[in-house]
Amino acid sequence: MQYRKTPCWVADRSGDQALLLTHDLPLSGQTKPHRTMAVEVAPPELLDAFRRLAALLDTPRDLPILAPLIQQELLYRLLVSPQSEQLRDLAAVSGHSHRLSRAIRWLGAHYTKPLDVTELAEHVGMSASAFHRMFKNVTAMSPLQYQKTLRLSEAQRLMLTENVDVARAAFEVGYISPSQFSREYRRQFGTSPTSHVATLRQIA
Repeated sequence: MQYRKTPCWVADRSGDQALLLTHDLPLSGQTKPHRTMAVEVAPPELLDAFRRLAALLDTPRDLPILAPLIQQELLYRLLVSPQSEQLRDLAAVSGHSHRLSRAIRWLGAHYTKPLDVTELAEHVGMSASAFHRMFKNVTAMSPLQYQKTLRLSEAQRLMLTENVDVARAAFEVGYISPSQFSREYRRQFGTSPTSHVATLRQIA
């Protein structure tokens, strides 16, 4: 079993955030890639700690002393749970999820521009290969596919809500060729932009 020190942020009694360095916490042993969202059955030990924390509401005088102890137990239980690697990654400021969230925000603000995956990886402090692999693990798409989805969704919105024609919608979201836009739109939604927007209007 492997051990390592992990920095995690927890709230103290005053509501301010304090850095809690946990020592010698066992890793879960999971090596498969994880995603930002996951569902896991809560173990009995974790549920018992929640129950004891909630029970303190019946004895307010015990809250200042016992609640922080149970909160740290909850933190410990989470950090040795089957999803511990995901939680550690989200908690660590330098973790992959933090870097990927920066990349996703950048794509959301610059999706109309040509995408250089290597430059984007450097922008968030990762190698191109690691960035591409982790991005796909988290979003189930490559960076280029993600950008394409953003473009097509915005183009659909323009055509549907602002009555923009196909060619203008294509140019607005960064396509140089309306025919390429139409091909990729059909690939994404199964029909042409004009037909799809007409169908959506009928449904609305």
